[in-house]
Amino acid sequence: MSVVWTKDNITDVSDQVVIITGANSGLGFETAAALAERKAKVILAVRNMEKGSVAAGKIKSVYPDAHVTTMQLDLGDLNSIRAFATDFMNQYDSLSILINNAGIMIPPHRLTKDGFESQLGGNHLGHFALTGLLLPKLIATPNSRVVTVSSIAAHNAAIHFDNLDGSKGYSAIKFYGQSKLANLMFAKELQNKFRSNHIDAVSVACHPGISNTNLFSFGSGKRANTFMRMLTGLLSQPAHMGALPTLYAATEPSIKGGEYIGPDGRGGRKGYPKSDEIINKLYAADISNRLWHISESLTGVSYKFN
Repeated sequence: MSVVWTKDNITDVSDQVVIITGANSGLGFETAAALAERKAKVILAVRNMEKGSVAAGKIKSVYPDAHVTTMQLDLGDLNSIRAFATDFMNQYDSLSILINNAGIMIPPHRLTKDGFESQLGGNHLGHFALTGLLLPKLIATPNSRVVTVSSIAAHNAAIHFDNLDGSKGYSAIKFYGQSKLANLMFAKELQNKFRSNHIDAVSVACHPGISNTNLFSFGSGKRANTFMRMLTGLLSQPAHMGALPTLYAATEPSIKGGEYIGPDGRGGRKGYPKSDEIINKLYAADISNRLWHISESLTGVSYKFN
């Protein structure tokens, strides 16, 4: 029998400070619960504080000694991101693991408060800004990690630099793929910059395969309809399995940085975590660098590595 990696393989993360975006449900919640069980100091970075408090309560009901707190964060609002980062920097001395998990999938065309197409804005630009604002704390914490959750939707996607806001035409699924490819490009490029600046932090991308989460509400925040729940139940794996690539990327000692972790099953749809070499085909330095500079310009967040 082959050896598989499960949450039981998580190494010692006791007292490590961990931020997880979108942690009130789905993959984020399962990730938070697993790390809280292992005594990490977990911060649920959530848009809806009421839902975040309920999630924290669920974790504490199972693990009474868990150190779980909630902080308000709207990744579609740069002012909210800056406020979150300022509050965190003032309250905490370290940041061992940042998990860029939150995301929306194929909503109708709409813009964020800052005028970004909602999927690129929330899934990529919001996390780009958040990571950049928290960078001083990540650099100051030995062996810190940034884990960014992508998707198999990135595998056939492209970055539409001439139409980032969707004003020249919008396809919800294409723009979702674009946002998740941007996540992957960002994770790889961040690792390149850590390495070239001799910083011991690592950046890792991951994807959950097809997992049964509230992403299938398509950005509405409501429960998916009956047909979609039946379909995803047949095709997907449960959220606790979908969270394994994230947990592996966040804690596995063999991670060097720049990997892309996903399920080991057919097509990467289900299974236990392993490194997915497709990142080497998807990453393109010229596109990644262009995206990085545009992201800095749009968000007003410049990365400083020294």
